[in-house]
Amino acid sequence: MEGSSKPRLASHARLGVDRVSGNKMLLAPETALALNPTASAVLELCDGERTLEEVIAQLASRFDAPAEELRGDIEGLLGRLAERGYIVMEV
Repeated sequence: MEGSSKPRLASHARLGVDRVSGNKMLLAPETALALNPTASAVLELCDGERTLEEVIAQLASRFDAPAEELRGDIEGLLGRLAERGYIVMEV
């Protein structure tokens, strides 16, 4: 995964909120994935404007953690979602 790539939700996916629990969800046709607060924070920054490096830096600042400690988890999450077609990594 390139640091200069710009992650964004695929055109058929969107973030939503579960009406009952109030938790964030990743919604796609016939799919609703419950997101934990960390995954939600990552996906909220994936707007196709920010690079992967910028997403990591913003989350490191928000969670007061070293960027290198977060990189593997963020790349892993985005990689799994990209494999399933929910995230697009634009170059």
